[in-house]
Amino acid sequence: MAYLGEEIKKLGFGLMRLPRVEGSAAQSGQSNRDDVIDLEQTKAMVDRFLEEGFTYFDTAWAYPGSEDALRQALVERYPRERFQVATKNAAWIKCNTREDAVAQFETSLRQTGAGYFDFYLLHNLGEGRTHFFDDFRLWDFVQEKKAQGLIKHVGFSFHSTPEELEAILNAHPEMEFVQLQINYGDWETPLYQSRKCYEVARKHGKPVIVMEPVKGGMLATPPETVAQVLRAAEPESSPASWAIRFAADLEGVITVLSGMSNMEQMEDNLSTMRGFTHLSDAQRRTLDKAREELAKIPLIPCTTCNYCAKVCPKDIGISGSFAALNMLTLYNNMELAAGRENWLVTLHGKKRAGECIKCGRCEQACPQHIKIRDELEKVAATFK
Repeated sequence: MAYLGEEIKKLGFGLMRLPRVEGSAAQSGQSNRDDVIDLEQTKAMVDRFLEEGFTYFDTAWAYPGSEDALRQALVERYPRERFQVATKNAAWIKCNTREDAVAQFETSLRQTGAGYFDFYLLHNLGEGRTHFFDDFRLWDFVQEKKAQGLIKHVGFSFHSTPEELEAILNAHPEMEFVQLQINYGDWETPLYQSRKCYEVARKHGKPVIVMEPVKGGMLATPPETVAQVLRAAEPESSPASWAIRFAADLEGVITVLSGMSNMEQMEDNLSTMRGFTHLSDAQRRTLDKAREELAKIPLIPCTTCNYCAKVCPKDIGISGSFAALNMLTLYNNMELAAGRENWLVTLHGKKRAGECIKCGRCEQACPQHIKIRDELEKVAATFK
């Protein structure tokens, strides 16, 4: 996709995981999520990013402090034509009226100081969130702002099934691009169905922005069997560089977002994407082997069909619980797995595994013949 007559380089600076001032959360009495962004380090990272010719910066109203940091580290220090700004509207967060939802746009304009947005996204469509954008008529709102010159390109980010993505794109062909979670670990998994979602977007002719190419950092430290495959092929390349290149190799990708937290990650990504065009056939075969190694790790064989959920009298978040336990098994990262359990279960309004009454109806409905009651016991014991 061309922008201002030029192709955007295929690395975007995701501003969701900016560096933090050490100890700032404890000193200020805030949570770790809301601690103080290290503005000086962020400025240095912005400088390096632009110095290498990369120009795409991704933020969101919902990322605490991110839009303000972008204004101070980028907008107030560089001519506006030097960069592109993408931000997002999360109408499903604390919005009771259309006025609440559209106010996010004005807040983002003020916080970023950008004047206009090169890319404006309806944030995190899918599952129970899409209806907010329908109810508040935000599809019309963003087109109005585009007509006023305050938005250059309109799209949405998406976390759900390929079937739901198909329905949204059928209903809203005016959307210019889609932002999808794509990485080699999720490419074929039933929970994320990255490949199928990507194929739906491309069938509709929509360029794709890639988010989570390193799966929240987990593919930067993959299971050892996977790491061995990657090291054998390229001893000098980091596991994260393989993940970034996998996403950037796909046709129709505008840019690959990387949420960088320090200069070391920045330099690794810059060295990976400097002059990148495509993977070789040998490199693609290496990633196929890495995916095969991931598939060998014994996981709960849940396909998220959710037949179990339809018969559960306690409304337990069964598939979400299993996804979190599988994540822990794969990547041995309790913090991220617990966050996944909270997101897929509690924040989706489901009951946690410990509330299972062991009636067994779920097991009668499960086409994969999973011993659901036993697995839920493990989930309850793991995520307390």
